[in-house]
Amino acid sequence: MTPPSDELARRNGVVIRTHELTKKFDDDVVVDRVTMSIPRGSIFGFIGPSGCGKTTTMRLLLGIYEASGGVVEVLGRSPDKFTTADRQRIGYMPQIFVMYPDLTVWENVNFAASLYGVPLRRHARLASVLDLVALTGHEGKRVRNISGGMRQRLSLAAALVHDPEVIFLDEPTAGIDPVLRSKFWAHFKSLKDMGRTLFVTTQYVGEAAYCDYVGVMSGGRLLMVETPEGLRRHALGGHVLRVNPSRLPDYQQMADLRAAPFVRAGQVTVNPDLSLQLVVDDASTALPAVVSWMDERGLAVTEAGEFSPAFDEVFVMLLEQEEKRRLEGEMSHA
Repeated sequence: MTPPSDELARRNGVVIRTHELTKKFDDDVVVDRVTMSIPRGSIFGFIGPSGCGKTTTMRLLLGIYEASGGVVEVLGRSPDKFTTADRQRIGYMPQIFVMYPDLTVWENVNFAASLYGVPLRRHARLASVLDLVALTGHEGKRVRNISGGMRQRLSLAAALVHDPEVIFLDEPTAGIDPVLRSKFWAHFKSLKDMGRTLFVTTQYVGEAAYCDYVGVMSGGRLLMVETPEGLRRHALGGHVLRVNPSRLPDYQQMADLRAAPFVRAGQVTVNPDLSLQLVVDDASTALPAVVSWMDERGLAVTEAGEFSPAFDEVFVMLLEQEEKRRLEGEMSHA
């Protein structure tokens, strides 16, 4: 496939693009034919089990690793063709701490700024980015003497100090407290609103809710790219309603409910608390239909609403579904 020109990428609004991107270490395939396109001005969250290939994929996008196959582009250019000017448009926070331990917090950020060509009169910029990561007051401390959480925050400051267009963040919120984590995501959203594009790996699956798009990785393969709501819908098979009737439907009523047009593929189950769980195509239209159906049969509804499980649960469901498909595939070829 011929990569598009930088102008075409800008016109299409695609900032990061891969097609069949593959990476092998010897005979071990760690990134397996990954294809995705990430639009400008979005937050892309990358989630998956430890060792599934998320960090390797990020390093391929940055040109740290050379691809074994496929196409990879960032800002319309293959990473192996990046110029100095291209790299100044990109920010990167690695998972491994790479700051200088014998320099102070201020000296490290100042050094990072100089590498990216931030003008010499940059005191206000350095102070601003250190305030963002709650390191104001710690500027003079040598890095070897600060905590692991402070080092994490310093790495983020160094990635943002030159105000890049595309920002790669590998586990940016690992090891920091929930209050500061929330502050980071608020700033990530403000960067997105300014037109920046963020590619974020995270070990906190719940952070998928902050993203515009989420890629789910497993065993080196990209299982899907979805919106957060799309992930829930994919895992659950549709929208899910939970309904508490005054009494449970009898056998015939349950059969009729499963055959009702607002229920998807007969998916009605009884929860341990004796509420009903129904999979539907669209919660907003199905909910009043369900309540009306119950009322007509003397099953007064005491409580009803859409069920939205936490993303940790959704992620487990998706991996279980993928494992089931894998095993079924192996059995069909046995």
